[in-house]
Amino acid sequence: MGYVDGYILPIPKKNLKAYRRLAQQAGKIWREHGALDYKECAGDDLKTKMGVPFPKSAKTKAGETVIFAYIVFKSRAHRDRVNAKVMKDPRLANMGDEKSMPFDCKRMVYGGFKVLVEV
Repeated sequence: MGYVDGYILPIPKKNLKAYRRLAQQAGKIWREHGALDYKECAGDDLKTKMGVPFPKSAKTKAGETVIFAYIVFKSRAHRDRVNAKVMKDPRLANMGDEKSMPFDCKRMVYGGFKVLVEV
């Protein structure tokens, strides 16, 4: 079974275009270094009546939405190798520092996950 890095982050809706540009660049870098898939998704239908809605979980503020994203790898070891290469890639460093990001990096939730079911 595979391995997935996943994250959610709240983002001001006005910053979605800038975030999309960064995400497209980042996705290319991850794919070039071996990631199997890279998806960045902007919240659309978030007013669910079951469970905890993403906006509540991400503690969004007025004018914000949620990004749900994931990167797919062959295994955790593969993820570790790919991420090590990505972190050394100068293009990633050139994307800007934490303060210039179109979202608050401190509010991002991230984790690595073993694939439990794959259909």
